[in-house]
Amino acid sequence: MTDTPLILWFRRDLRLSDQPMLAAAVATGRPLVALFILDPETEAIGAAPKWRLGLAWATFAKALRDVGLEPVFRRGPALDVLRSVLADTGADAVWWSRLYDPAAVARDTAVKAALKASAVEARSFNGHLLNEPWDVQTGSGGCYRVFTPYWRSVRGREMQAPAPTVRSARSLGERIASERLEDWHLGAAMNRGAAVVQRHQAVGEVAALDRLTAFLAGPVDGYGTMRDRPAVAGTSRLSENLTYGEIGVRGIWHAAMRAMQDGQAGAEGFLREIAWREFAYHLIHHSPEIATRNWRPEWDSFAWRGDNPQAERWRRGLTGEPFVDAAMREMYVTGTMHNRARMIAASYLTKHLLTDWRVGLAWFEDCLTDWDPASNAMGWQWVAGSGPDSAPFFRIFNPAGQAEKFDPDAVYRRRFVAELSAAPGPEARAFFEAAPRRWRLDPKAPYPEAVVGLAEGRARALEAYGARNS
Repeated sequence: MTDTPLILWFRRDLRLSDQPMLAAAVATGRPLVALFILDPETEAIGAAPKWRLGLAWATFAKALRDVGLEPVFRRGPALDVLRSVLADTGADAVWWSRLYDPAAVARDTAVKAALKASAVEARSFNGHLLNEPWDVQTGSGGCYRVFTPYWRSVRGREMQAPAPTVRSARSLGERIASERLEDWHLGAAMNRGAAVVQRHQAVGEVAALDRLTAFLAGPVDGYGTMRDRPAVAGTSRLSENLTYGEIGVRGIWHAAMRAMQDGQAGAEGFLREIAWREFAYHLIHHSPEIATRNWRPEWDSFAWRGDNPQAERWRRGLTGEPFVDAAMREMYVTGTMHNRARMIAASYLTKHLLTDWRVGLAWFEDCLTDWDPASNAMGWQWVAGSGPDSAPFFRIFNPAGQAEKFDPDAVYRRRFVAELSAAPGPEARAFFEAAPRRWRLDPKAPYPEAVVGLAEGRARALEAYGARNS
């Protein structure tokens, strides 16, 4: 045991339970410094996730204080800030939980090398995933490129148990210079939308655990079918909390395994979706270009349209296709979007409108409070056809057909598209409160005509895909 302080650099691991880094640090008995750095990589994320990160930290700061740690907030390049805090505290070690997107990997690799060169211990932990991306390999020792064999590889693995919940921690015992979280105005770019979206957020570890408990107490049983019904509360809605590490994935996995063993019919399907998230990180580790370039190089010759007026109609939820518009408006009102609706909205943009998937990827990054760099990139490329999907390129979701199948009574569409109801509900009206003023939307305006006919858009996409393959 040593009295030399240890710096804990928190990023997307904002919880006290199932937190390997924090549990290991407390076990050392050393005085701890809980640090959050608003560095350029964090500053660069979109409006909604940055705002939601601020909410997460405001809640986690209280939790840290409850166990005896006063959070330290600093702004600047990560290495510069760490060196400053090392000097201020006399610490000789920095620990953090690993992240896997290209920007984070580049930053963390440089930080670790520089700290070690200065004789400072730099140690990273897995607090974000069940399996490290490099620990899951094919029989020949390579990475997986298709999800189904990846799932077969991980489904029977013995997953590590959650780390114990931290109840108390040893602090440094003296005040460390800190900026004020509220002075950073992390939600500034949300403008008036913040008040609308905040009504639908479940912030912090307690809220996340409550969500998991409620889901496993009932909805998980019908997850296999109900997860595709956007009008039904059939999913866990934990993506928001997983994004900021407000709940640990090991705890979710083991709880879902118990539900499956207890006979809950949909639990295995839920476990499969957890593995789908893991697969996204497997891919972004082995193929970091998936975040910015076509995962399948043969798609580099495809003539995607850049940003265009039709894409702007899509962004504003004014395509004239009710299922697509409901999806987009759900995102502005709640900060999230049902997964089935995400696929429909993404397919419409990339196929019916032949718009580059990166246009949609950037918009989701700006608007989703559950934005995840790996899942967002894989999801967009999977739908566009340029990514890790074994289905043929000509799979084109028909929004009308999908609506008939998954929203047969139009409950979801009416819930978010005010123009479809004589007396629209609060969430449909809230879209006009949350939308940017510069859009000059009129809630009394008639519903717009379709941007493109569904048959016409499908034919155009097939023609373009055919030309690429000729």
